[in-house]
Amino acid sequence: MRVVVALGGNALLKRGEPMTAERQRANVRLAAPALAAVAAEHQLVLSHGNGPQVGLLALQAAAYTEVEPYPLDVLGAQTEGMIGYVLEQELGNEMPPDAPLASVLTMIEVDPNDPAFGNPSKFVGPVYTQDKADELGAAKAWTFKQDGDYWRRVVPSPEPKRIIEIRPINWLLDKGVVVICAGGGGVPTMFSTAGGRDLVGVEAVIDKDLASQLLARDVDAELLILATDVDGVYADWGTADQRKLDRVTPSQLRAQQFAAGSMGPKVEATLRFVEQTGRRAAIGSLAEITQIVDGTAGTQVVPA
Repeated sequence: MRVVVALGGNALLKRGEPMTAERQRANVRLAAPALAAVAAEHQLVLSHGNGPQVGLLALQAAAYTEVEPYPLDVLGAQTEGMIGYVLEQELGNEMPPDAPLASVLTMIEVDPNDPAFGNPSKFVGPVYTQDKADELGAAKAWTFKQDGDYWRRVVPSPEPKRIIEIRPINWLLDKGVVVICAGGGGVPTMFSTAGGRDLVGVEAVIDKDLASQLLARDVDAELLILATDVDGVYADWGTADQRKLDRVTPSQLRAQQFAAGSMGPKVEATLRFVEQTGRRAAIGSLAEITQIVDGTAGTQVVPA
């Protein structure tokens, strides 16, 4: 079975942890055995988040005033290489020595007229107090929104339209390679003119979960898993009536309300995949990844 697993940010960096290379590698090392167990039985395709990492690179770039800060698309490409390297190495250490793995730098086309450019909403970078967020916003002309008890920078998050490297990704999969791609939602790109041929980068971040469902559809995956730090999707979250949804159809899931900044994009991604392909998707904890594949853990979203 071909399985796409989208790793949430918790696989790399848990909330409140220092953004050191050592800490991120340690988290990936903890996740690697569970992912290797999936790869031993199925064909594995990995995507991953990059919000904290791209935000940190943006801060580092802004601190060096000798040159203009690098744009978000370039920083996104840097994080794809950085995170892909760590994932590939640590996962490879848990797999047979001859198991082939490859990280693919992935560009994803977006629409220049996407309304997201007028409403920044995607969290990047570390969390701040409100006073610090106000200070940075005034100094750098950044937009901040509340994320739980803290504040984080937000940038435009346009819809993913097309994966530029989908043909080489499929070629690698056809050869049995474990592929790491579409990291951080892919590098956002668009054509410089209508009907043109010149791709240019975009100052934006594509939602990783929406890009992962597009990836899963385009590689003909039989299962899409959005791995996060909770054991599934909960109805009435945060209330006395909250309850975990174990097995639901798209119509049942659409009847619920979910926060746009947390579970909402994951739910939407699973709904799109199931409705467009008639196949299964799931949301759940990385620690239960093998049970999620078997259909016995997480929230399983199944065709009606």
